[in-house]
Amino acid sequence: MPKRRYGNDVLITGASSGIGKATALMFAERGYHVYAISRRVEEKTEAVGSGSITTLAADVTKVETLERAFAKIGELNIVIHCAGLGVSGSAECTPDEAARLQMNTNYFGVLNVNRFALPLLRKNKESLVMITSSVAGFIPIPFQSHYSSSKYALEAYGEALRMEAKPFGVRVCLVEPGDTKTGFTAARTHNEPESSPYLEKCRKAVLKMEKDEQNGKSPETVARVFYRQAQRKNPKAHVAVGFIYKFFAFLVRILPIKLKHFILGLMY
Repeated sequence: MPKRRYGNDVLITGASSGIGKATALMFAERGYHVYAISRRVEEKTEAVGSGSITTLAADVTKVETLERAFAKIGELNIVIHCAGLGVSGSAECTPDEAARLQMNTNYFGVLNVNRFALPLLRKNKESLVMITSSVAGFIPIPFQSHYSSSKYALEAYGEALRMEAKPFGVRVCLVEPGDTKTGFTAARTHNEPESSPYLEKCRKAVLKMEKDEQNGKSPETVARVFYRQAQRKNPKAHVAVGFIYKFFAFLVRILPIKLKHFILGLMY
């Protein structure tokens, strides 16, 4: 197996479906050994393309399961965080337990994995952490305020980690997909109470989001961005996926906040 820029051993969370699965397959087909972490999987190793995938059962919100999974990992060169879920509902009325689940999975899940992964990554001369953020990490989405909050938090965490880990040769890259056609849409939880004054507006906004996602890019589009960044000596700090979202990322830096909110109000 040829030696890659950051080595051959990759850990991917949320690897049983969607972006995580597409990314695991893409790296394995190109000769990497992938540790694919998901909550409910049969643990085994299979050859895929010129590489392989070892499935490991773990929940990113449960440290004891991660401890068992990492006990089976020797060398590690790249970590790709794809585990996540979506919670819809108004900022006011989304139940606390739903908001906490959102943050525990999307934000603290990354922290939990990195506490095990970073000591292994620091053993290498060069290594790489890539985090699935979102366009919602720089554009606040109405009725997905808690999802956006989790991704905004990852944006700040990823930038801080990029600075802190640089002396140890650890690069950090935030990949920011927009609407992507995966099972994420069907798995999104709907949390707006029937008594909510926002109920109809919330339902309309979420239906619009779901339609956009199901007409969005394939997960392989995002996987290709991860793969390309893994070949770079200096991966980008932030990578929006697709021209239109790169344009949005540019616009939010220059538009007055009132105009930005007006446009989002028209969309949702």
